Parts: sequence; structure tokens; C-alpha cells
Amino acid sequence: MATINLLPWRAERRRQRERDFYTMLAAAAIAAVLSWLAWGWWMDQRIGDQDARNAYLSSEIKQLEGKLKEIKDLETTKARLLARKQIIEQLQASRAQMVHLFDELVRTIPEGVRLASLKQTGNQLAIQGVAQANGDVANYMRNLDASTWMQRSDLQKTEIKGTDKRNRYEFGLTVKLRSPDQPDADAPPGSMPVKPGAPAPAGAPAAPASASAGGAR
Repeated sequence: MATINLLPWRAERRRQRERDFYTMLAAAAIAAVLSWLAWGWWMDQRIGDQDARNAYLSSEIKQLEGKLKEIKDLETTKARLLARKQIIEQLQASRAQMVHLFDELVRTIPEGVRLASLKQTGNQLAIQGVAQANGDVANYMRNLDASTWMQRSDLQKTEIKGTDKRNRYEFGLTVKLRSPDQPDADAPPGSMPVKPGAPAPAGAPAAPASASAGGAR
């Protein structure tokens, strides 16, 4: 005898499928929420790690900036000290240079020339004076060029003033000052400067004879 199922099995199967669908949907939603929470936690961990790295780098950068500022301050102090040292060395050199300079002015002035004024600007000396003739001025310039402490004399003016034949020509010239250790720009390459009191090298022309100090009167 055949068995006949009179229960609404189709409706029961539909309800079972609906229950399975909602169960799977709920499981998927829970899995999505859990995945979102896990991803959020992981991102928070990464952000925290990156913030810690950024804070460490910022602290290191501040330390480096402080060290760079100290280095700049030290360089500024060093530059000031070097500038002071150069000024002191220049003052010490110029102190000895002025003594030799006045001695050379007395030695180089020839007869017939009298100095009226001296003015130094840097390494240039302006000389004003009177002479009996233009030849005395030319002789004076040759003596200056042959000096150890002066070089490159340049005549600025020479003109007749007054009727006094002893001080007839008024002249003005400039001359460069230098140290004996400073090489002459006009000297040939390889030549060595001659210091005061040192013998002249062999074959060098003799310097003109120094005039007596009476010419400075």
C-alpha cells in the first residue's frame, strides 16, 4: 500500500531554507563585524607604532637641530676669534713695519728733497713734499722702488710753486707698502725677497746709495 504524506512539506522546506539563509546571513554579518574590528585594531596598532616612530624621529631631529645650532655658534665664535687674531697679527706686523718705514723714509730721501706730509691708507702711503728739481723727485722715486719696505711709486703731481729755488717744485706721489716676507708682484717668478741687512744675491744690481739724513731737513 502506498504511503501518502499529507503534511505541508513544501512550506516546511521553505521555512527551513529561510532559517538557513538567515543563519548564514547572521554568520556572515558577525564575521564581517569581527573582521572590521580586527582590521581596526590592527590599523590602530600600526598607527600607534608609526606615531611612536614619528615621536622618536622628532626628538632626534630636535637634538640634531640643537647640535647644529651649537656648531653654528662655534663657527661664529671661531670666525670672530680668527678675525681678532688676524687683526692682532696685522697690528703686530704694522708696529714693526712703521719703525722700518720711517727708517727707510730717512734712508731713501735724496739731497734736494724735503717731505711736507705723509698719509697712510691701508697699504698705500701718500707723500707730499718739495724739491729743487724734477730730477731729485725721479731719484727719490727710484730709491723708493729699490726699498725693501716700499714699492711701486707713482707720481701724482709735480709743479712749480713760488720763487724759492731750494723748494721750487712741489710734488705728490703714492707708494705701496709691503713686508719683506711679501714677494714683489713685479719680481720675476722664483725670486726671493731680500730682508734688511741680508746680502744681495749674486748678479743683482746694487741699490742706490742712501742719502744722509740731512736731506730730510
